Amino acid sequence: MTVDYSHYKALKINRPKPRLLEIILSQPGKLNALNADGHRELAEIWRDVDKDLSVDVVLLRGEGGVYSAGGDLKLIEEMHSDWNARMRAWKEAGDIVYNVINCSKPTVSAIERVAVGAGLAAAMMTDITVVGRKTRIIDGHTRLGVAAGDHAAIIWPLLCGMAKAKYYLMLCETLTGEEAERMGLVSLAVDDDKVIESAYGVCDKLLAGAQVAIRFTKHSLNNWLRSAGPTFDASLALEFLGFGGPELEEGHKALKEKRAASFPPKSPY
Repeated sequence: MTVDYSHYKALKINRPKPRLLEIILSQPGKLNALNADGHRELAEIWRDVDKDLSVDVVLLRGEGGVYSAGGDLKLIEEMHSDWNARMRAWKEAGDIVYNVINCSKPTVSAIERVAVGAGLAAAMMTDITVVGRKTRIIDGHTRLGVAAGDHAAIIWPLLCGMAKAKYYLMLCETLTGEEAERMGLVSLAVDDDKVIESAYGVCDKLLAGAQVAIRFTKHSLNNWLRSAGPTFDASLALEFLGFGGPELEEGHKALKEKRAASFPPKSPY
């Protein structure tokens, strides 16, 4: 069964060679930030990939030499002001993580220049992450005024340890690709102009391997992530609780005005 991907609009689909499918984040002029359509499609596509018998390996990347700047400001505004939009995005955010975990095909991400937000979530959940040495990795949630819920709680402590996870997620510090590789957060850091080439090389090795054995290995290892499902569910719920709060209002306003946020000094609980 070969799947028809023509209904995807925010994502571009490419087949550079037999059995390899490229999912390309495409939002020209906006650093491939995800709008509402992109967020929905990034949640849905992994189910299609899973059932596509013509695909054995998947490569996720951004268009135009950059990965993704996260969710666009209009999407954030909708999630803050519209209950239905918030609930839709909450469901999609969970699906992005769980659908990548449960996709039987091995997945590779090529992360160039910058990776933030929902785009970062999908990239970090792939099986093998290839990143440029100077690429900036930012989990921007606390800077926005919501909990780090997209993917962080389910995988960062497993990859880099709790101490580093708390430091970078609570303080919203920026990581370079080189730093991320050193602390175990990504699989491989390479020269910035070699990211796509190196990711293709990883895909070629996977395509040449024993497909059932590779998929069974992925399934087994991902049980570590499945066992952390309740932690992820809680983090995601707390993130979206924050989308209705005053810290989000200030964080969003600061982003629009390109300034540091001035959050309320005291917690109400």
